[in-house]
Amino acid sequence: RPFVVGSEPVSETLSVAWALAWIRGAQAVLADHRMELIDLDRAIGDGDHGENMDRGFKAVVAKLDPASGNPEPASVQDVLKLVASTLMSTVGGAAGPLYGTAFLRAAKAVDGEVDADAVVALIAGGLEGIVARGKATTGEKTMVDAWTPAHEAAKEAALAGAAPAAVLRAAADAATAGAEATIPMLATKGRASYLGERSIGHKDPGATSTAYLLDAAAKAAGA
Repeated sequence: RPFVVGSEPVSETLSVAWALAWIRGAQAVLADHRMELIDLDRAIGDGDHGENMDRGFKAVVAKLDPASGNPEPASVQDVLKLVASTLMSTVGGAAGPLYGTAFLRAAKAVDGEVDADAVVALIAGGLEGIVARGKATTGEKTMVDAWTPAHEAAKEAALAGAAPAAVLRAAADAATAGAEATIPMLATKGRASYLGERSIGHKDPGATSTAYLLDAAAKAAGA
């Protein structure tokens, strides 16, 4: 049931069409930023984050192609589960298990069409999955530093009565700011922590890919 802001109807729920558009959009943006993510990870990690994310989301989109013979996902939850299982089976390094668990927890958090509160639950599920898998907290220069502000901003927007698209836009913008905020941090978790002081001055690649993923979600919703 849409409501109207100005002359434009704003959807109160996001459907499976949104989820499919999100993942296809995410694949495109991760392909575009593959070298950037490789370079960020080369500075403080293994250098494989861009390659892994590009390969993982290409594998997801290939499974969504009607020519693959796979049935098209019937719900947002089905899309998120497909992303989770595909990333876990195709992505190496830390990103596969972390993002795989994030999408699996996000899938468990939603049921049916996604309203503003369900967007918050989806992001909360993703954050919980990453924290559970990576044992990280904020301030350690990881993707948690993008997911946590995204979750806080989504909660605030939903409480203020924002539509799902606006909740996603608030989350994406907060994730982008969170990724930027990792630059001056000292890494204390993951491979980057081995560098000690030399990790300062570099943006975390996982926080950066998180920002791109959530931006793709907001754009798919029209925000």
